[in-house]
Amino acid sequence: MKKILFVAAAFSAILLSSCAKKSSALKIGVIQLVEHPALDNNYKGFVDGLAEAGYVSGENIIIDYENAQGEQSNCVTIAQKLVNDRSDLIFAIATPAAQAVANQTADIPILVSSVTDPASAQLVNSNEHPGVNVSGTSDLTPCAAQIDLLKRLFPNAKKVGMLFCSSEENSRFQINLAEAQCDKLGLEYVEATVSNTNEVQQVVQSLVGKVDAIYAPTDNMIASTMSTVALVTTPNKIPVICGEEGMVKGGGLCTFGINYYELGKQTAKMAVEILRDGKNPAEMPIQYLEKCDFSYNAETAQELGISFENGVADGEWNIY
Repeated sequence: MKKILFVAAAFSAILLSSCAKKSSALKIGVIQLVEHPALDNNYKGFVDGLAEAGYVSGENIIIDYENAQGEQSNCVTIAQKLVNDRSDLIFAIATPAAQAVANQTADIPILVSSVTDPASAQLVNSNEHPGVNVSGTSDLTPCAAQIDLLKRLFPNAKKVGMLFCSSEENSRFQINLAEAQCDKLGLEYVEATVSNTNEVQQVVQSLVGKVDAIYAPTDNMIASTMSTVALVTTPNKIPVICGEEGMVKGGGLCTFGINYYELGKQTAKMAVEILRDGKNPAEMPIQYLEKCDFSYNAETAQELGISFENGVADGEWNIY
């Protein structure tokens, strides 16, 4: 009888210890707007960055990952859930997801990423001095340099199609920068906007015969439908200069852009400063990645009859 009681007591102690570990684990809520390589890599970099700093999912942190599948209504529902679950920190990937969470709480620390300009998205008072419970990393890419790359690759190009989602503030911000550079280089441009994924193929088709190249910024809707874009552009020999490498992998021609995995790791460092060091997001400036990479899609280049072997741009190329 004593032996049975001892075993029962020991088992209870193990259960209590396990419960104590779970209750002491920090809760990190994650809301991602939609699945596509850039945002997926952003999340992976964030998780890996936390692990490198000693915050391991399933051990001392609990990560509640939620994907809104591109639906704004889902963003609101998920944001409410993460707030009601009393997350210790919320990581929001892409502007609509970030806005949904920021509208739900002014208390829980929020880190955003894959947001081009948090200030213009009204997530912070300013990118230098957030002043609220929100900070994070920007995915602002070198739009002017990307247009320079287009001109360098295709010196005879006259008109560029600007392909983006009309409702994405990030995209409008980037397009303005790209168009300003086109003006400097004497390039004409025409805007081709979509409001949902069903319009992508038709809108891209409308550019055939009207433009010499297409520029697609880091736009979530276009990024998630790059295979559809490529179905039209590649057979019609229209090169697509992209905002980031995930879009290149999806069928675009090339880019000079940031690495979203590294962006996620940089955001994780900010999370550690909040969780471990007690830093206040209100006093943490929005951060940017300084390093950019050249990338091109070898299959797309071959089908378009374009060679990257003769050093059309300075630096090494990532080949997909």
